[in-house]
Amino acid sequence: MTIEEYDVIVIGGGMVGAAAACCLGGGPLRVAVLERETPEPFAPEQPHDLRVSALSIASKNILESVGAWEGLSRRRLCPFRRMRVWEEFGDTTFNSDDIKQPELGYIAENRVTQLALLERLAAFDNIELIMPAQIADIEYDAAASLRLSDGRRLKAKLTIAADGGQSRARQSLGLGVTSWDYQQQALVLYVETGYGQQDITWQRFTPSGPQAFLPLSGSYASLVWYQHPDRVRRLQALPADELKHELTAAFPACLGEIKQILGVTSFALKRQHAQQYVKPGFALIGDAAHMINPLAGQGVNIGFLDAAALAEVVMQAARQGRPIGDVNILRQYEWQRRQQNLKMMTVMDIFYRCFSNDIAPVKLLRNLGLGAAQHITPLRLKVMKEAMGLEGRLPKLARGLPLI
Repeated sequence: MTIEEYDVIVIGGGMVGAAAACCLGGGPLRVAVLERETPEPFAPEQPHDLRVSALSIASKNILESVGAWEGLSRRRLCPFRRMRVWEEFGDTTFNSDDIKQPELGYIAENRVTQLALLERLAAFDNIELIMPAQIADIEYDAAASLRLSDGRRLKAKLTIAADGGQSRARQSLGLGVTSWDYQQQALVLYVETGYGQQDITWQRFTPSGPQAFLPLSGSYASLVWYQHPDRVRRLQALPADELKHELTAAFPACLGEIKQILGVTSFALKRQHAQQYVKPGFALIGDAAHMINPLAGQGVNIGFLDAAALAEVVMQAARQGRPIGDVNILRQYEWQRRQQNLKMMTVMDIFYRCFSNDIAPVKLLRNLGLGAAQHITPLRLKVMKEAMGLEGRLPKLARGLPLI
């Protein structure tokens, strides 16, 4: 059977994989994107999805640069201008006015972001989207060869794995990971509140785990409640009225009235990091490379930065006539992103462990720290820039600059 040859194959057309392909859109490389499932089309009257992400300004810059932001904002998203973090005594609020920006970030449904990116893919002549696509087999010999369930055979100079935390592609190539569970789960609730449109996201720390509020469009919101797995299972099994009672009793008064609970799900907290991101003709991005504590909502944001950084390295090599699958070229991407991701993962891990206990001296120090953040302007500004993805070495697209 004929083998179809591409310059780049992206395994996974979710948010990060589709973004990586869009970053290569309009260029000289022939790209194939393989996505297992076709997402449900969007309609304005649909309820919000349970899975949402907080998109940073750096992520917005990337999505704008590839032409996908308009499709996202045309569908549905919620900008937020303020971010409050507090415990018993320490309390700090970050405001976009402090850095003369209209927003700190945006809450968007994962499916809506994916749809905007897939829509954009269709505009690029050099990209072929194969969806739905089931991979039957992956072979590797200095480059990956794929056989799909329909019999098609594909091969590329560079294969990008963006197929999630349980990446089959990563496992097929024998790239190991370091991982551990946090022994906690996040209960996610889609609710209708008594307030109208809100522009604040907040997080309160309690001895049993953080509680978070993410505003959605209109009077709707997403709540995240971190608890021991046994308690999450018990809460998730409750009738809606009993769960609403538990929620009202446990969450702070600023949450306001919960009119109704419209959806509930949960997921385990896990940290995972690939021991290497690249091999000759192969690279990992997004959750295939790293899974981070969702505490600060940075998972998809660092995935978008991976996509932009890898595209920058690959496009530069293509312009120079160098082989895009050369491991030395791919290591430039790994060098840029792995250390940055490890730093973010470590900071989130320390932050989580520091706030997930009731040890009196530690509690005092963290409350003092939150109070200091409110009053020390340089510290507050640095935290805001970190949350917006505007600190550290950034790919061109994250700064709103073209790759070419």
